[in-house]
Amino acid sequence: MSYRKRTAALASAAALAGSAVWMAAPVARAEVVDVNYQCKTPIGDKSAVSPIDIKGVKSGSGYRITMSWQKGVSSSPVELGKGAMTPSATVALGGADSGTLAVSGPANDAAIPANTPIKISDLSGTYTPKKSGEVTFTAGVLTIKALGTTTTCTPTNDPGPSLTLDVSAGSGGGAGGSAQGGGSGADTGAGLPQTGPEDSAVALGTLGGTVLLAGAAGALWLTRRHQGARAGR
Repeated sequence: MSYRKRTAALASAAALAGSAVWMAAPVARAEVVDVNYQCKTPIGDKSAVSPIDIKGVKSGSGYRITMSWQKGVSSSPVELGKGAMTPSATVALGGADSGTLAVSGPANDAAIPANTPIKISDLSGTYTPKKSGEVTFTAGVLTIKALGTTTTCTPTNDPGPSLTLDVSAGSGGGAGGSAQGGGSGADTGAGLPQTGPEDSAVALGTLGGTVLLAGAAGALWLTRRHQGARAGR
């Protein structure tokens, strides 16, 4: 093979590698969904609407799922001191999988004044797919434990999914997905830099671009080396 053909083949291979990485990016859709919670509290029923955001980050053979509340829900007639309130929730799975994912987070890191909407910290859990296909994640029941009491908030407006992931089952997968709650609410996903599925696709596309640039740089170096060799003859 001539020098020029080898150079062209190298550049083409780099371009194809970049395209392949980009095409391998996982399909994901995420949106903020308004959830109408009806809460059963020790002092009676209360209601609140909060926009819910659910994000997923690839972590090993599974995904780190994080659920966020953009508005507070329920309230307490008395002040809740630091660490007095502990939240947890479920996320309903749909599509290719079924069941629920348990998510949890830390207790409140600051006092919550009386009769003030309780801001829920980010709740997280680990989802490991056992089936391949599109899986939806929808806000489920929120549970708030404080001062020896339990408040349960249930969605009543049949909210749509906040997140859809196109997942692949791991080796030895059976029916259903496995779920594991997180204790801190902080992302612990294998050092990944972003939390959103769309950002994961961008990161993969960037990797493909890096491969392409590396190939082009190699071709340019070979071209200059070849020209220098001819000039020295």
